[in-house]
Amino acid sequence: MTDTKRPTMKIDTQAVWAAEEGPFPYGAATMPIVSSATFAYEDLDTWQAVALHERVGHIYSRNSNPTLAVLEQKIALMDGTEAAAGFATGMAAISSTLFALLSPGQRVVSIRDSYGGTNVLFEEFLPRFGIAAKLCNTTDFDEIEREIAAGCTVLYLETPTNPTLKVLDIERLATAAHRVGAVVVTDNTFATPCNQMPAALGSDIVLYSATKFLAGHSDVLGGLVSGRADLVARIHHFREIAGATLHADAAYAILRGMKTLALRMERHNQSAQRIARHLAAHAKVSAVYYPGLETHPGHAIAARQMRGFGGVLAFVPRGGHAELRTVLDSLKLAQRAAHLGGVATTAGPPAVTSHVELTAEERARAGIPESLVRYSVGIEDASDLIADLDQALARI
Repeated sequence: MTDTKRPTMKIDTQAVWAAEEGPFPYGAATMPIVSSATFAYEDLDTWQAVALHERVGHIYSRNSNPTLAVLEQKIALMDGTEAAAGFATGMAAISSTLFALLSPGQRVVSIRDSYGGTNVLFEEFLPRFGIAAKLCNTTDFDEIEREIAAGCTVLYLETPTNPTLKVLDIERLATAAHRVGAVVVTDNTFATPCNQMPAALGSDIVLYSATKFLAGHSDVLGGLVSGRADLVARIHHFREIAGATLHADAAYAILRGMKTLALRMERHNQSAQRIARHLAAHAKVSAVYYPGLETHPGHAIAARQMRGFGGVLAFVPRGGHAELRTVLDSLKLAQRAAHLGGVATTAGPPAVTSHVELTAEERARAGIPESLVRYSVGIEDASDLIADLDQALARI
């Protein structure tokens, strides 16, 4: 776990410099990969002082690692939080956070259409440990507030949601949660610190699948948690014992990707906005989900709490499964893959991406159409992507 202080640099500068001012070993221009599993000391007194946290150092890379520590400090600086911890995957970050903060007999309040893996935690795993999970209609803030008042240890938010891009009012819901002493956790994977700062809106913990936009190149797995130092310490302690630590190689790859995060997000935002507007006017598209559209139900909230609307949109081709298949199979500038947030555009339906763990009936209850296409806009030229979408839609 790495503690830090709130920075004064703009987000674009933080993406390059935060936690990476150096000096680094051997005069390296970037933080090297320290892949050592363990760390040796010349005398017992120094070793013991590090083990007792009386002086800075590392003992064993499951607990802490120099390369990972730089990444943890970087995300905390960019989020404007006190501390951070890295995990092997985004789901490791989410599950570790929930299990570290919740005990049998306690209650978590969340939303119906969170990411599919998160939903499985709520529906299957937490109840097995005697932890109640109440899932509310995602945009019914009155219902969420009522359930918070009825008993809440953790309020778990995800905004924008995956894959229907619903928007939650973080500040309003965090205020209600804090009124009853609950901890607020927000999955900020879609937005990233470039577009949204949940901690500034009242969230105590901010989560990421770093695999997605933060790393940005579809070549590494990782998860990050940042937030209040006392809470991150509890989550870090769970990670020490459960063992889902982010490896130094992966931490290095995510650090490298984050240096271009602000540049990439600017392109993602601009292109997704343009493509969403185009699809919204397309005769062969029945619905478009993107918070940057003025017609989106959550647009006003998104405009207030986000700097940009993100690189992911969703749309529904007119017709059914056959038309969905035709469009997906005809796309030439999109990888058909269970992924998002990379430099290359990816597309796919929730049945094989975000909500593969759920049944068709469960997806329907979450308001996710089976013919929906989640479309993660890469950094390609938007005109080329629009032309590709047009030729694919023309085939139905």
